[in-house]
Amino acid sequence: MNDNPSISSPSRARFMNSSSPPDRTIIIRSLQLRDYEAVQELAAKSWTQERASEIEALQDKLEQFQQWYGLLKLARLLPNSNPHPFHLYVAEQQEKICGLICVSPFNRTRSTWQVQTVLIDFQAAQPQEALNLKDIGSQLLRHCFETIWEARTWLLEVNVSDRDTLALYRQNGFQPLAQMTYWDITSEIVLELAQHKPSLPNLLPVSNAEAQLLYQLDTVSMPPLLRQVFDRHIQDFKTPLLRSTAAKFERLVKQTEVASAYVFEPQRKAAIGYFKLESFQEDKAHKLKITVHPAYTWLYPELFAQMAGLIKEKKVRSLEVVSADYQPEREEYLEKLGAERQEHTLLMSRSVWHKLRETRREGLQLSDMLQGLKPARTPVPSRIHWLKSFRVKPSESHSQENNKHNPPEATS
Repeated sequence: MNDNPSISSPSRARFMNSSSPPDRTIIIRSLQLRDYEAVQELAAKSWTQERASEIEALQDKLEQFQQWYGLLKLARLLPNSNPHPFHLYVAEQQEKICGLICVSPFNRTRSTWQVQTVLIDFQAAQPQEALNLKDIGSQLLRHCFETIWEARTWLLEVNVSDRDTLALYRQNGFQPLAQMTYWDITSEIVLELAQHKPSLPNLLPVSNAEAQLLYQLDTVSMPPLLRQVFDRHIQDFKTPLLRSTAAKFERLVKQTEVASAYVFEPQRKAAIGYFKLESFQEDKAHKLKITVHPAYTWLYPELFAQMAGLIKEKKVRSLEVVSADYQPEREEYLEKLGAERQEHTLLMSRSVWHKLRETRREGLQLSDMLQGLKPARTPVPSRIHWLKSFRVKPSESHSQENNKHNPPEATS
């Protein structure tokens, strides 16, 4: 009850609201269409030269999200449908978007997931708010760890120069797996490579029938730890009909072309080399994905000459290729070729398995039961030798032998 009539209840409510601290609660939810402009602004603030390719891929995904948002809302009404196939989550604090995370499944069984990007405005942070921003990134990551129950392992790739993001990932348990290097092969080198005629008599096109061969090639071309983290299977190298049709439609819209082939070794009945070349109509470097068997590294000049010939038929531009620190032959060949190192990244992973603390079983234990069998006091030694109890008199032993030879007669 208010004893002071000079203060009305509304003014008292305003006084209480003004004295109460602002709400710093962070709400993490799925991305909505109304968040599009705020996320675009956050991406523009977070743009750096080290994260240029990462934010560019995010921009493409945001455009797809905006275009397909209506169908996504309709798909939620269907039974057994994925509520949010894009897996974009935002952190909201005081009705403002302060962070975003984008994740996606890495393999077909969805046992390994990939963190594609985490956006936080580190540049606008004050010193006293730096810890708060790191907490926002950690909460975004932990939300994905707890929400996506299918994931057993998390994977990501971060530029070694992006110290803020690298520190965020290390703080949340990610450990390095491999060092990746992005190379740029200039158009002049591509023209020189195209002059060489490749010797690849068993170069065959890729289809779903070769999934077993490509799976074996992928397995043997990487260390066991990466093989365990990637957790790929034969179905990861097959393309379903619906996905293939959608990919063709997307390439038609973006005006891109994809060429892929593999090298077959007839004696061992195995694939020893594979490449996938993605060409763009716009002024953009061609992207190359290549896999070579460790025992057939002589294929590098032949495969690069083959791809240079494909590029020569189109608009000649530079070629982008990736190498890992466990592929020294590839890096040595690219250095001799004169390719330029463009970016260094770190491949990191985190497992969701944690050691469980052992708990004591409830109920009566064996050690508790043996407590009652212990002597109540310390035993006192006596002079009676314990072997005397086992001695047998000669008369008793003689009678026992007679009983063995002449057993007693049964009485009626």
